[in-house]
Amino acid sequence: MRTSAIGQQRAGTTRTLLTGADGAVVKRTVLPGGLRVISESIPTSRSVAIGFWVGVGSRDETPKTSGASHFLEHLLFKGTPKRGPFEIAAAIEEVGGDLNAFTTKEVTCYHARVLSDDLPLAMDVLGDMVSSCLIDAADVESERGVVLEEIAMNEDDFTDVASQHLSAKLFSASKLGVPIVGSPGSLNDITRASVWRHYRRHYKPNDVVIAVSGAVDHKQLVREAKRIAAHWVTDRSAEPTPARALRSRPRKYRAIPGCEVVSRPTEQAHIMIGVPAYSRVDDRRWTLAVLETALGSGMASRLFQEVRENRGLAYSVASFRSGYSDAGMFGVYAGTLPEKADTTVEVIQAVLAEAARNGLTDEEVKRAKGQLRGATVLDSEDPGSRMSRLADAEIISGTFTSLDDKLESIEAVTGEHVAQVAAEILNAPQTITVVGPYDADRTFGSKG
Repeated sequence: MRTSAIGQQRAGTTRTLLTGADGAVVKRTVLPGGLRVISESIPTSRSVAIGFWVGVGSRDETPKTSGASHFLEHLLFKGTPKRGPFEIAAAIEEVGGDLNAFTTKEVTCYHARVLSDDLPLAMDVLGDMVSSCLIDAADVESERGVVLEEIAMNEDDFTDVASQHLSAKLFSASKLGVPIVGSPGSLNDITRASVWRHYRRHYKPNDVVIAVSGAVDHKQLVREAKRIAAHWVTDRSAEPTPARALRSRPRKYRAIPGCEVVSRPTEQAHIMIGVPAYSRVDDRRWTLAVLETALGSGMASRLFQEVRENRGLAYSVASFRSGYSDAGMFGVYAGTLPEKADTTVEVIQAVLAEAARNGLTDEEVKRAKGQLRGATVLDSEDPGSRMSRLADAEIISGTFTSLDDKLESIEAVTGEHVAQVAAEILNAPQTITVVGPYDADRTFGSKG
């Protein structure tokens, strides 16, 4: 089955999006008030992965509420009129399940993994948290300290520091460059009232997607969702909020090229080199995935072979890519001894320049495609990953992409496609971030 758009759907109806070769069935129901329920029934599974996905992330915040989405994620575990924080955790753990949450730049997700018989329990716990949290003033103050500790912990993770500084430079004119957790200043300024307003504005049924994958009966899932919606929905005429990619066009944010040194007393130099790339809905993302895999994913990659095997410059070296609804980035990370940082940056730049000039060999393209296909299939065997794919279609891309779609897109990539993308992406001015024991005015690399 080829990729199908989610599109609009009348409230109270159910649509089958996919019947897979493995017997999996994807169904989508829209309830009055815009709450969406999407599931993938997997016949061979005995558990379910369930997520309540909210279409709000750090890029939706104002300067005064920077970090509010992540802060709110913490506060939803502090209690509802029905359960306290202990009861929330114990309800899932006593049936052997896992309960957690995360916030990104574009979404917030509350998720659980339980046995199939415990799906009603997980729905009740997560639905209660998302629709009925208290946000008590005392909890705001106590959890503020927890989040400030998390920020301090992140500051001690020098890879994370390098990544955040790189994002800030690549997306300098956008909220995509702002830390998801906020800053100590913004966290200290957030009040209970501002968090409550953030919750009331964004945690509306039509901004929420319930996604479930595994041993799930869709009719039962919808019944549970209706029970939650009964006290939550206030506007039965509200329609689902369209996916981000359908509400915005791809953009080229103003990247700030050049080298930034973050002076820290580290044992290693943490190097990141990045350039703007494609959004997560751009068709060229598959070609970029092949290029990135060949350059720096795995021990057979060019960067690993040249930087580590041939030169012995670093233990850890890898490429990465990230995509958002309207933008993306490609980058390389390496950790090396401070005295080897200059040479490491030069070698990485040389590898990227060679790929920009000549693309990849046929053998590299073949190997990278095989690596991607294998990783994609293995990932599809995890109910959590499949659940995330469902939510991504609803909140980010607006398009449901089946496993076969992904494999076909990877297989369609040619060496010529890779050469074109390499020339476009890798010839762009580079942004370099180095965290290490250097003066702040120190520079690395030859390309600004």
